[in-house]
Amino acid sequence: MTGSPPPQAARFKRALIDAGFEVFRTRGEEIVLAERPRENLIMDSGVRLRMSEPLEVRVVLRVQKADFPHDDEPALFARVRQLGERSLEGDGFAEVSASVIPVPDPGDAARTLDTFYEITYARAAPGLEDAIALLKFALGLEKRA
Repeated sequence: MTGSPPPQAARFKRALIDAGFEVFRTRGEEIVLAERPRENLIMDSGVRLRMSEPLEVRVVLRVQKADFPHDDEPALFARVRQLGERSLEGDGFAEVSASVIPVPDPGDAARTLDTFYEITYARAAPGLEDAIALLKFALGLEKRA
């Protein structure tokens, strides 16, 4: 997902803002929504609108290795999948990718502070109104195992 946003990105962004969402960023074909855990802190919510045909709502669930230091990779992904089963799969979402994301130390790129084990779930939305309803649902989910 590189390059410039698709031409309809501005229209979708405006519609999301008008619906009460806060946009964190636009990356390629995805509009990433924000959440505010505190008034002065804005974060990536793990919820995205993919501007494809049909539209697609994506939710990234994760576990941090530091929370379960004795678990191996399969066990960590199993924890995320359990969260996905409880939160998303009964609502029509399906797993589309799994990733291991190292978190580098900003002061020492050779050092890894933590590692995230992430699974992305997606569900098609036939129209923008359907996508907005799914995005509201997704923002209310627990996204960390």
